[in-house]
Amino acid sequence: MLTDSHCHLDFPELFSQLVPIRAAMAATQVSRALCISTRLEDFEKVHGLALGYDNFWCTVGVHPDYEDVTEPTVDDLLRLGSLPRVVGIGETGLDYYRLNGRSTADMAWQRDRFRTHIRAARLLGKPLVIHTRSAGADTLTVLKEEGEDGSAGSAKGVFHCFTEEADVARQVLDMGYYISFSGILTFKNARNLRDVAAMIPLDRLLVETDSPYLAPVPYRGKTNNPSYVVWVAQQLAQIKRVSPETIAEQTSRNFEQLFKGVTPL
Repeated sequence: MLTDSHCHLDFPELFSQLVPIRAAMAATQVSRALCISTRLEDFEKVHGLALGYDNFWCTVGVHPDYEDVTEPTVDDLLRLGSLPRVVGIGETGLDYYRLNGRSTADMAWQRDRFRTHIRAARLLGKPLVIHTRSAGADTLTVLKEEGEDGSAGSAKGVFHCFTEEADVARQVLDMGYYISFSGILTFKNARNLRDVAAMIPLDRLLVETDSPYLAPVPYRGKTNNPSYVVWVAQQLAQIKRVSPETIAEQTSRNFEQLFKGVTPL
C-alpha cells in the first residue's frame, strides 16, 4: 500500500473529481494522502479534506512563491497546526525561480516567511514540508541558522519534489531530513535526478505526486492525481533495484515515522 506524501486535492481541478480520484486510489492501492496547505485563505478547505476522509491528513503553511496573500505569524501557525489531523508545517521554503528582475536580496520577505514556519514547527514539534527551487544554498543556510542541524529540538521534515544535486542531498540527509521524489523522476531528461535517488537510503525516502502538477510518464502533460504515485514508486524501485512492494512498504513506514499521528497501515 502506497502513500502520496504531497498533493493539492483542494485545487479546483482535483476537488471537483474527488469521487473518481478516491476510486482510482483504491484501485491502485494508494491508501493515504497528505493534503498540503499553500495559503491561509484556503486552509479551511484543506483541513476539511483531512477531517472528512479517514485516509487524508493535512499541513498548514503558506507557499514561498505566493505574494499578496495573508502573511502567517508564528501564532497563526501554532493555532492552526494544533488542530486535529494537521501533521506538518508547510509547504514552506524558498523559490528564486521567478525573480522577475529582482535580486535574491529582494527576496528577504521569503526568507522571513520561511523562518516563521521553522520557528512554529520547532515549537509544535511537527515536521516541515520544504519547497526549494533555484534556492538550495539559501534554503539550507536559513534552516541551519534557525537550528535545523539534526540535533535535539530540530523539527526536521522533508524536502518535497526534490530536484537538487547530490551535494545538497547529502546535506539534507545530514540534517535529519527525508527526501521525496515526484513524477519528475520518470522524465527522460531526469537522469541526474535518478542518480541522486540511487544514493538516498531507503529509510529516508518518500514518494509523492505534487498533483495536480508533474504527472509521471506515461501521463506526462495530463492532470496528476494521487493514484499516479504508483509510477513514481515503480521508477524508484528500478533505480534502487528492489521490488515495487518494497518501495511501497518502506516509504509508507517512513511517512509514519515522520508524520506522527497518521494511522499506520
